[in-house]
Amino acid sequence: MTTTSEREAIEARIPHRPPFLLLDRIVEETEESITCEWSVPEDADWVRGHYPGHPILPGVLLSEHTFQAAACLISARLRGFEDMGVPVLTKIESARFKRMVRPGELVTTTASVREVVGPAWYMGAKVRCEDAIALRNQFVLTATGAMEKLGV
Repeated sequence: MTTTSEREAIEARIPHRPPFLLLDRIVEETEESITCEWSVPEDADWVRGHYPGHPILPGVLLSEHTFQAAACLISARLRGFEDMGVPVLTKIESARFKRMVRPGELVTTTASVREVVGPAWYMGAKVRCEDAIALRNQFVLTATGAMEKLGV
């Protein structure tokens, strides 16, 4: 079980980089789940235009945050993205937004493996912000290198 991992460890697992790296650290990790944190930046460019005067984190970015957390878990299980490729989003099954997230807030996300079928990883995630659920979603990520090796 990993207890703390900083951004360098995250960057070793997924190819995302600032300003589109939406993870700050890995808090906890098992074979089946990962918990990550992200402090939503107050100076991000989208803050100016997404509900000016009362900015909220766009739902698509909160969702992307969960996909990146899940990709970190998959990459660790596949021993890096160089050989097995980048885990990419192939399906969003459901998403329920329960709370607005504002710039400056800290979100804590747990992404869990529901099922693995070939190169497809069926995942679920729960995002918490200040002890309230902000998002629950289910989605599928597929390892691109595994797809190529299978001839897909």
